[in-house]
Amino acid sequence: MEGVVIRRQTVEVNGISMHVAEAGPEVDAKGAVLFLHGFPELWYSWRHQMEHLAIRGYHCVAPDLRGYGGTTAPPDVASYTSFHIVGDLVALLNTLGIAKVFLVGHDWGALIAWYMCMFRPERVTALVNTSVAFMRHIMIRTGPDFVNPIEYFNRAYGSNYYMCCFQEPAVAEKQFPPAHAKRLMRQLLCHCFSHGVFCDEEMDDNKFPTSPLPPWLTEADIDYFVTSFEKTGFTGAINYYRNLDKNRELAAPWADAKVQVPTKYIVGGGNITYNFEGIQEYIHGGGFKEDVPLLDEVVDIPGAGHFIQQERAQDVSDHIYDFIIKF
Repeated sequence: MEGVVIRRQTVEVNGISMHVAEAGPEVDAKGAVLFLHGFPELWYSWRHQMEHLAIRGYHCVAPDLRGYGGTTAPPDVASYTSFHIVGDLVALLNTLGIAKVFLVGHDWGALIAWYMCMFRPERVTALVNTSVAFMRHIMIRTGPDFVNPIEYFNRAYGSNYYMCCFQEPAVAEKQFPPAHAKRLMRQLLCHCFSHGVFCDEEMDDNKFPTSPLPPWLTEADIDYFVTSFEKTGFTGAINYYRNLDKNRELAAPWADAKVQVPTKYIVGGGNITYNFEGIQEYIHGGGFKEDVPLLDEVVDIPGAGHFIQQERAQDVSDHIYDFIIKF
């Protein structure tokens, strides 16, 4: 990140220690941008967007979320609900003295961003979400015929679907040992969650051992992630999936709520989440706009995969800036 200084600190928030990366001016900034990463990533996933916005006068804040990197990973699975994660973020803003933010999310970070916009909309000026659309039937318990998310994914994609496999601690931890972090990160970033690949194939040592990296990823980038996950393991990250059903229950009071925050949504055409059953009809057929009345634009980047903020860094950076500059 030439020309942009990344400041690091660890702050105490909501009963945990949170590692936070910041860039750009803190005083007289055009606004603060809070970046939320997904699975299995870190604040580092937003390095390109932080540089882009910092040099344009924005105060960029990108934490390692609970369970990741330099942030505390509580041992209890129940400590990874949407209430906990949103609570961490509100406490972080309070600690940094930030009243409102432009919120930017990807993957699980996008899911948390939707929840934050419902739970605490007064802290969000506008939202740019990538990868995961607002999915009421997955996120919120509604109606007498509701189906829990894990049951839904089991019915739709089978018991070997990665979200279903993640529910069993012994199975998931055996599949994601920290000692194999380098192989896993190469496979996850380069071969999973994009272009119809669910990542439910066997994660054995002989898969993709020396495959070339795509042009948007360097060995140094891989090493940054690997160094972290070798230390922490993947349990904290996987625990988010183990709270999908609980999150839906907790969100029941918001069953009829709209996301009343100005929003832009960006997705890659090859993203696994863009190919969920019925999701494109929902996004483009009016359902998404009904649930998110202030939806300004849906951007489909043809050919892009799941890790879109890294794969199409300039496009995503431009889209974020072009949207938040309106406010």
